[in-house]
Amino acid sequence: MGIGLLGQKVGCTQLYTETGEVIPVTVIQAGPCNVLQLRTHQRDGYEAVQIGFKDKKRNRASKSERGHVAAIESKRRKQRLAAGQEPEPKANCEPKKFIREFRIPTEGFTVGQELTVDVFEQVHSVDVTAISKGCGYAGVMKRHNFSGQRASHGVKKCHRHLGSSGCSAFPSRTQKGKRMPGHYGTDQVTIRNQKVVLIDKENNLLVIRGAIPGPKGGYVRISPTNILPAPKNNIWKLTLKTAQ
Repeated sequence: MGIGLLGQKVGCTQLYTETGEVIPVTVIQAGPCNVLQLRTHQRDGYEAVQIGFKDKKRNRASKSERGHVAAIESKRRKQRLAAGQEPEPKANCEPKKFIREFRIPTEGFTVGQELTVDVFEQVHSVDVTAISKGCGYAGVMKRHNFSGQRASHGVKKCHRHLGSSGCSAFPSRTQKGKRMPGHYGTDQVTIRNQKVVLIDKENNLLVIRGAIPGPKGGYVRISPTNILPAPKNNIWKLTLKTAQ
């Protein structure tokens, strides 16, 4: 499993294959991303590559966020230098809005390296993780797909209610995990094994088949899937010339 990318959802549209078949797709602004840190077993106890996406204005970033990507003078830094400790390498880039880690071997990566959509050139399917749209406080019919109560005689103004929620004499309480009204949405959702349809290297756009969670402009994490081996003939893979 190789490195993935961070990006932003642009929107949904549709493309046509050479045979005239319509493919529903989602367009993602994937990268460019900068490698901010390399996690090692010796220092952190695990191996990972930390990358960041989308620059953040310096006047809106805290000192710790600026010091995460560039060497800035601080009392702690001076003390470490005086003690003979070598400072960790910095990416020397702008502070980032969206930062995530990929648990992969760090061999071949350097701090400050820029990753583009080219990393998906030989990838056929990806996993996309994002935060789903928030729907506020929702009832059981919308939140849990309850059928509701009957619209017949005797059911008065409680057609969309959940009905009885408690037990009888034993244990005389509502069990934990009972499906009830509540906050719906804003959950981390992963859509797996989505086919890569098109890669636009000039604009750093990744077009994948189907829908992904979240609103337009929402941040997403894209990584190569490990569900199935790569197919010999990917019927969904288009070229940029064909899509135009």
